[in-house]
Amino acid sequence: MDQLMAIFCDIDDFCKTFEPVYDRHLLRRGQRYRRRQPALGLSEILTLLVYFHWSHYRTFKHYYTEYVTGHLRPYCPQLVGYHRFVELLPRALVPLCCSLSTRKGRCTGIAFIDSTPLAVCDHHRIATHKVFEGVAARGKTSMGWFYGFKLHLIVNDEGELLACHVTPGNVDDRRPVEHLAAGLGGQLFGDRRYISQALHDLLLSQGLELLTKIQKNMKNRVIRLWDTLLLRKRSRIETINDQLKNISQIEHTRHRSVTGFMVNLVAGLVAYSHRPTKPSLGLRRGPMVPMLVM
Repeated sequence: MDQLMAIFCDIDDFCKTFEPVYDRHLLRRGQRYRRRQPALGLSEILTLLVYFHWSHYRTFKHYYTEYVTGHLRPYCPQLVGYHRFVELLPRALVPLCCSLSTRKGRCTGIAFIDSTPLAVCDHHRIATHKVFEGVAARGKTSMGWFYGFKLHLIVNDEGELLACHVTPGNVDDRRPVEHLAAGLGGQLFGDRRYISQALHDLLLSQGLELLTKIQKNMKNRVIRLWDTLLLRKRSRIETINDQLKNISQIEHTRHRSVTGFMVNLVAGLVAYSHRPTKPSLGLRRGPMVPMLVM
């Protein structure tokens, strides 16, 4: 419950700044909207969405009908029914995205990049799936074929999110790297899927060095011992992907709209950013001795 209050206070502070700016932006567009204020405030809606990814419920419906209505009603006197709350979900997408942008970590000079598939239906139903028709795509990983999207992440050595991007499942992992890495400096560690001399040179011109392991048919290259050790720690970002999928529930096949998919995904990323402990290398817990190859 303490963590719920901490999340609400942080989101409420964000909404107090965000809502006036967002309302002025809508007025400047010259279009008229019917903006009936719901019984639940925006900060309450966002908090309930984010806290779902802290709960141990596998489905949002059971979380809302059992936990929210049964235990959180004293904290939300104007709580609405489940179906009304689902109708309010589209209002939460833009605020959630803006909130996520304020939750990014700091650039420490050491970053890791990876992508993970987000399947939106069972692979046996790809031919008949209609919800994401024209948006999702069929992709392939080392585990086989899937239909859906890819989540591309960059995190620092402390496990904090630096950048994220969603693409259809058939997009090459190297394509969004330039956009993701904009403004970053230091070193970026990735797996063999990011091997590209052109991409390496492009990032290096921006002050970011891309380091990957080499393929078996490639010539050996000289690499510093410190960089070799950090390459071995690249699995930290895979641990983060595992937590996002199995703890934060960002992947499931019950979506009924693209908006619902995005709300669930972004809320899961915001929930992860609130976790007090993240997969970290622990490089800044004490004095460090640089390891150099002479």
